[in-house]
Amino acid sequence: MIRLRHRAFPAASARAVSARLGASPVQPGRVVIITGAAGGIGRALVETFAANRDIVVAVDLPDSGVIELGRNLGPPHLGLEFDVSREDDVVACRTLLEKQFSQIGVLVNNAGIGPTMAATVDTPVADFQRTFAVNLMGPYSLACETAKLMKPGGAIVNVASLAGLLGNPKRNGYAASKAALISITKSLACGWASRGIRVTAVAPGYVRTPMIAKLERAGKLDVSAIRRRVPIGRLARPDEIARVVHFLASAQASYITGSTLLVDGGWMSFNQPGGAHPGQDSTPSAELLRPVENTDARTVVVMGGANGIGAAIARRFAANGDTVVIADGDGDAATKLAGLLGNKHLARRVDRTVEPEVVALFKELRERFGHIDVFVNGPGMNDTLGPDLERASAVLKHILDVNLTGAFTCVREAAVSMRPGSVIVNLGSSCGRLPLATSHAHGAYNAGIDMLTRCMAAEFGPLGIRTATVAPGHIRAPGGIQEETVTGMNPTSLRLEIPLGRAGAPEEVAEAAYFLASSDASYINGSTLHVDGGWTSSKDAGGASEIDGTVSLDSRWRRLIETQRLLFP
Repeated sequence: MIRLRHRAFPAASARAVSARLGASPVQPGRVVIITGAAGGIGRALVETFAANRDIVVAVDLPDSGVIELGRNLGPPHLGLEFDVSREDDVVACRTLLEKQFSQIGVLVNNAGIGPTMAATVDTPVADFQRTFAVNLMGPYSLACETAKLMKPGGAIVNVASLAGLLGNPKRNGYAASKAALISITKSLACGWASRGIRVTAVAPGYVRTPMIAKLERAGKLDVSAIRRRVPIGRLARPDEIARVVHFLASAQASYITGSTLLVDGGWMSFNQPGGAHPGQDSTPSAELLRPVENTDARTVVVMGGANGIGAAIARRFAANGDTVVIADGDGDAATKLAGLLGNKHLARRVDRTVEPEVVALFKELRERFGHIDVFVNGPGMNDTLGPDLERASAVLKHILDVNLTGAFTCVREAAVSMRPGSVIVNLGSSCGRLPLATSHAHGAYNAGIDMLTRCMAAEFGPLGIRTATVAPGHIRAPGGIQEETVTGMNPTSLRLEIPLGRAGAPEEVAEAAYFLASSDASYINGSTLHVDGGWTSSKDAGGASEIDGTVSLDSRWRRLIETQRLLFP
């Protein structure tokens, strides 16, 4: 095994280590570097990636047990000891890995220093700087060095924290460093998208790790109070974080970059005095062990499932063996798709703006199936641009009736039909995060959908029902772009705005929806997953992607205004 114990790698030492590894380089499939590998989340990450036949390079501090961890995995896995906060060590490690492997597929920046829980006035500057050295500079340096060994398709996942999104007392450098890591995730995603490297982050809430146990023993953390504050009613298991990281690093997340996915059990969705979940006398079993997964086919309802993104979602669940109910205002298209998927799937014509039709649909499904397991609130109708004075309130009301009020009615009835373990997935839009002056309804209904998801997470979490939002960016569905800011927007302008340089495919949105509804997302509740090619991460940038070797220097707003003038002279 490899040991990097010093600040720098002397030339003779590097040659000696290479000799121990063997004369000929290993020819791996996907090589995955995991830092902080000997800790609670780190070990779960190692197990998850190794179980999926990836070659793991486990990294941690000297005497952390990472050498033994690598040895127990067996060849061709490796255990490395070095300090990610020391740039010389990081460079030396990259040199070593370059000789050993043809390329690196994934980097998981998991190493970090936990909060000291010291008051601001009692925090030495040296402690503050040390936290940034490990939690920010280390991941940044390792990302820069590892990216040199990546080819298109490479992925970097940074493990941030809920503390980087919410303020708390006595968190000091920890919270600031995690917020900075989330910001750097976005900027690296924009900078490296043209190289085909995706960069994402996860923001875990409270996880049952040795660090949490240490704080609890020291009297610095009341775990029972945390459980009451989380709508799901428990801390996360390390494997729940690991499976989210694995998804973001996978090919199924090919249109996700720059996004930070919150994995907090609904903590950030609860905003009231008191507890979000009833108190419990003992540790919930799901906090200790992953429950036995039910492998029976699920009953899945996809509203708006006849065309475009909705149809791709219906196909994805059907491919898993689930029974899919395709509900749509276009009854003919729904019937045709259900027929193509197979005899067990259903099609129903439903106008989501007509409350009795929605009520009747779910009443029928309860009578037929007893319950539903997954409800996907699929896309409604797109907004269109036009001069302010010509946009009558009736148009605004109609779009909100379809996309927001209709969504609420469907969710209300779906919830009545659910049992613990069920999931509600709402579809919003990443583009709605940047409302345009001439696109009132689009921004309004997406803000409403986002908040609807969070309110439901707080309310339904104690009942065992999770919620989440998928926010697509520009998606090229049959017949044109679907779920985008400007219907009919110039394709060249679109590519300039999207770091990955292309519109997404409906199937890429479907993979995200399928993941959020799966047991792999069991601690995600109330969160939004942006599937937008980096759109929201580049909203303050100029040209986000390169076209024909050039980068646009115009501002985002100028190009949007010019496009609107072309569309509406």
